[in-house]
Amino acid sequence: MPEYLGAKQMELTPSVFTERFDINKAYLMSLKNEKLLQNYYMQAGIFGRIIETDKNTIPDIHWGWESPCCQLRGHFLGHWLSAAARVYKQTGDEEVRGKAVNIVKQLAVCQQENGGIWAGSIPEQYMEWVVRKKKVWAPQYTVHKTLMGLVDMYRYAGDETSLKIADTWADWFLDWSGNFTREQMDDILDVETGAMLEVWADLYGITKNDKYLELIKRYDRPRLFENLLNGIETVSGKHANTTIVEIHGAARIYEVTGIERYRKIVEAYWKQTVEDLGYFCTGGQTTAEVWTQPGVQSTMLSETNQEHCVVYNMIRLADFLYRWTKEVKYLDYIERNIYNGLFAQQNIETGMVIYYLPLHCGAKKKWGSPTHDFWCCHGTLLQAHTLYTDLSIYKNGEELVFAQYIPSKLVYDKNGTSVEIEQNYLKGKETWKLPDNSNIHISIKTGQSVKLPLTFRIPWWAGDNFSVKVDGHRLKDLEVKNGFITIEQTWHDNIVQLEFIKKIWVCPADDNPNLVAFMYGPVVLAGLTAEARTLYKKGLSTEDLLIGCNKNAWEDVSFYTVNQDVNVKFIPLYNVKDEIYTTYFSIE
Repeated sequence: MPEYLGAKQMELTPSVFTERFDINKAYLMSLKNEKLLQNYYMQAGIFGRIIETDKNTIPDIHWGWESPCCQLRGHFLGHWLSAAARVYKQTGDEEVRGKAVNIVKQLAVCQQENGGIWAGSIPEQYMEWVVRKKKVWAPQYTVHKTLMGLVDMYRYAGDETSLKIADTWADWFLDWSGNFTREQMDDILDVETGAMLEVWADLYGITKNDKYLELIKRYDRPRLFENLLNGIETVSGKHANTTIVEIHGAARIYEVTGIERYRKIVEAYWKQTVEDLGYFCTGGQTTAEVWTQPGVQSTMLSETNQEHCVVYNMIRLADFLYRWTKEVKYLDYIERNIYNGLFAQQNIETGMVIYYLPLHCGAKKKWGSPTHDFWCCHGTLLQAHTLYTDLSIYKNGEELVFAQYIPSKLVYDKNGTSVEIEQNYLKGKETWKLPDNSNIHISIKTGQSVKLPLTFRIPWWAGDNFSVKVDGHRLKDLEVKNGFITIEQTWHDNIVQLEFIKKIWVCPADDNPNLVAFMYGPVVLAGLTAEARTLYKKGLSTEDLLIGCNKNAWEDVSFYTVNQDVNVKFIPLYNVKDEIYTTYFSIE
């Protein structure tokens, strides 16, 4: 099964991906420990750690969903710890690890002040409110985030205190959940629970303690899972993020126990949400946080399309499924969602996130703020931009699979021989920082000759329009097998060059073939217009309505319409910051 490369074996090299990673890391490191911990301190009664102000001054604390009066308060720190641990895994940056470890030490203090077991940022009573069906905003969602962050701090940063806190805290849930019948527990789990099931599976994988098998059993979701297994349509119109992360739990249970039922659940969910419901041109789905029905896309374009958390969580789901099946469709899905989701929903200048990606006519992105919002999407923002090295190259036995063409450097040991592989974008003779990944340059350097199979994904948008060269010599009669080509030879100091020919693609709404979005390769293009525009073909194909227009080699790609009374400029959707834009256009 394809697996991730080891810690610190891969690093990003200069490109748009490092820009995204670096600004995300800068935001992560800009946040003060005492403010990240503010709600944990308050819950533990450690008020002296919170900065006090006089009555005429706005308190210098984290606001929005981290406000002390929000019932989800404290959720963000779990995302933060997870992201910090992943940054450390990739970079070995001890400053990042040190900051995170100091936060964990304070969580241990809070746990002791709360009686030695509970380590949450919210009161235990919230859990009892769920039992009583008293209105409360998703307490298990909130505590899951903290548990997730602790698990990732152990898994990626090697922090033993994190595991101790989580393992002790799990006893609270073991005792509490033992009080309910199956029906009562199902009612409890119908309130958004986050990925509690996944964290129990993770902890079982780490500790092999049977208490986590019991928690997995109790947190199973028969009301969702049995419908999926029986082929009953169960997701359209439902809150997407409530169920996606429960499916992550099923995925991890399958990985740590091998129980086939859980794999079937994951595969059934993918079929219903992606293959049956479809997705927008961006690869994203949902309107107002819920799965939309198929055949209604043109009526669903709005200010509330494509929640960022859904994009992040579905990328993770596709990653599970690729590693199990080796099917290229999951990698193509990930690529589309990286450019038109993760990139498009992060401001490259400020690092901030948009909750939704609006796809209606005359749309404008509504960016969050560093310390006054802290939506759920702020949290997944931090995690999302730490995924790139994991998603770039997978190791499958002796084989290396180039899944996403992300400029990076891989150094690892193969049977005692050092192997160094670096991939970059090329434009002419220069390394090109922009994701114009029609020309990929991969250098392979080894201490001595090494036989190694290298497998390369052929993107869906390239079709048959690609070429492969090794040391300048074009390879002929390459077999494309299930969306991949494999070169197996002895390597020493070699250069592989992949050329994929990009072109304009037209992506129609699923209910109206004359309402289309334009893509350049995997990248959705946004028309810079606030008005509903009909584009007239006048004898041209729809694809030929746009022509490229790059005035300078250092500018990113842009296009203009042709033969229109008023022509429209198009740029990559991920480059839109504060411009007003339109994604779908009527064609006549």
